[in-house]
Parts: sequence; C-alpha cells; structure tokens
Amino acid sequence: MKIQEILEDRILVLDGAMGTMIQQYNLQEEDYRGERFKDHPSALKGNNDLLSITQPDIIKEIHAKYFEAGADIAETNTFSSTSIAQADYQLEDIVYELNYESAKIAKEVADDFTKREPNKPRFVAGSIGPTNSSASISPDVNDPGFRTIGFDGFVASYKEQARGLIDGGADILLVETVFDTLNAKAALFGIQELYDEIGRELPIMVSGTITDASGRTLSGQTTNAFWISLSHMPLLSIGLNCALGAKELRPYLQVLAKESDTLVSAHPNAGLPNEFGEYDETPEQMAAQIEEFLNEGLINIVGGCCGTTPQHIKKIAEKAAQHQPRKIGEFSY
Repeated sequence: MKIQEILEDRILVLDGAMGTMIQQYNLQEEDYRGERFKDHPSALKGNNDLLSITQPDIIKEIHAKYFEAGADIAETNTFSSTSIAQADYQLEDIVYELNYESAKIAKEVADDFTKREPNKPRFVAGSIGPTNSSASISPDVNDPGFRTIGFDGFVASYKEQARGLIDGGADILLVETVFDTLNAKAALFGIQELYDEIGRELPIMVSGTITDASGRTLSGQTTNAFWISLSHMPLLSIGLNCALGAKELRPYLQVLAKESDTLVSAHPNAGLPNEFGEYDETPEQMAAQIEEFLNEGLINIVGGCCGTTPQHIKKIAEKAAQHQPRKIGEFSY
C-alpha cells in the first residue's frame, strides 16, 4: 500500500533523534574511523553519518529500536551527507556511498519489520539536511553579497545526495530542518532534475525550523511565507522540526494547518535545551503536549527531533493511534 493511502486513514509516526541515540554508545575517534579510514588526514569523531559505513550495526540497531517503539517511518542517517557538509571532514568523495549505504541499512530494517507486521508497513525517509552554508545569508557581515557557494553548487550537491538515497532504497525524500528557504528550493530543484533523469518520483516531505520566539526562520520568513515559497512543488507534506519543543511549536503548526493545502508534519525537540545544551523533557511530558496537536487536528505525521529517544516515540505513537489525521481545509483558529 502506498504511503499516501495510509495517510488518509491514520497519523503516521516518524522516528526520533539519531544523534541522541549515537551519543549513548560513547564512540571514540577510532570507532568513527574503522579500518577503512584509520589513516584519514582529518579528525572524524562527530561525523555521525560516516557510521553508516564504519559502524553499520549500530545504525541498524537504532533504526530497529525506533520501529519497535512504534515508528512507521525511519529517517536515514544522512543529515549531513552532502558534499558541502562532508567537506569539513575531507570526505566529499564518498557522499554517494554514504547516502546509498544509509538508505540501504534503513530499508533492510524497515522491510524486516514490514514482513513481521504486514498490516503496519514501515517506510524510509531519506534525510536531506540544510548543510552548513546559506544560499541567502552572507557569512561576511562586511560583504552582504558574498556567498561561499552559489545556487547551482547547492543544486548539484543535493542532487548527488538524493541519487544515493533513491538508489539505496528510500521511499520518501525529507528536506528537513530548513533554516534558509533558498537552500530548500535548491534541494527541490536538484531533486526534480534527478526525477526527470531517472523517470520516476518519490514523495517529498519538507520541514522547516522556526529558530526562536520571533516565529521566523533564520533567513527571516514567517511560517506562512515559508509555506507560500514552497507551495509550487507537489509535496507530500509541509512541516516544522527542531529548535523548539512541542509547546513552542504549536502556534506555528496552527498556521500551517490552516493555510497549507497539503499534509502537515511535526517533529519537535524534547523541550528546549537546558544550560548544558541537553533536553530534559520526559516522554510523558512531550506526549502530553503533542496530544494537544492531535486534539486540534493539526497534523498527519509526527515524530521527534533533538533529545528524543525510542521511549519518547513510543508514548507519541500511543497518543497518535487514538486520533484521526488532520483533514486538509478543515482547521481554523
């Protein structure tokens, strides 16, 4: 059954944080390097995406824990798997492999769970992060017109990532944590170019990030402006993730639920970070706040971002199972 058909009947659950789970393994530099990269000239600790090649069993185990908790969709371990982001580690030449292997791992686990529970098929969303560069904002305050990378450079980088994800078996592409809408436009342009080349299309999810209480993205757009800027694309869903906890995200989801003519997704953080940059919101606390989204009929897809674990996803999935999905055009405030 296609994911679009399932979404007509129920709310689907996205998984939680990959980085939060990786931290629990207390991996060191040699773990990231493995045998293959033991002589690599750059430090590799912290390059979580590389673990899909050097520690695939860990990534596989994390996906399985989220599926066991009730997730319907697993995100690939590819948040930083573009040539732009991997340049920090001098690993631009393995970007296709990173995406291919990450998607392959997630798909193997998803297929295993689908075989066990045919009435609850599992899906893989190819995670396409924002990169560490901006297409809209100059990194030099003294030169507002300066860009480290041009639009075409972003397009090529995202297209390469999407190719690896599709070849590896992703069911959906998720352009997420969008802080700069022009970056997202480049990603969508690259994806569409790729679709034209390969002659088939996957559903696309887009998820932006509201950076603070101003209610705007880092590049200055309101939630409604963010939606309008991307509404020309035939998206599976538009949504918000990261930066804010569920409580803080709610008013912006209300805007999307009212204004957008597509499905709405949300995967907030486990509250706001404390003074040590850690997330303290318990699974019960987070699920209670997300239940407000569900009661209002705001969302079709829900999961967790920074600080969330399988325990958070389990509680969220239990709440989601008790509610009907948002119906397009029916929400008002």
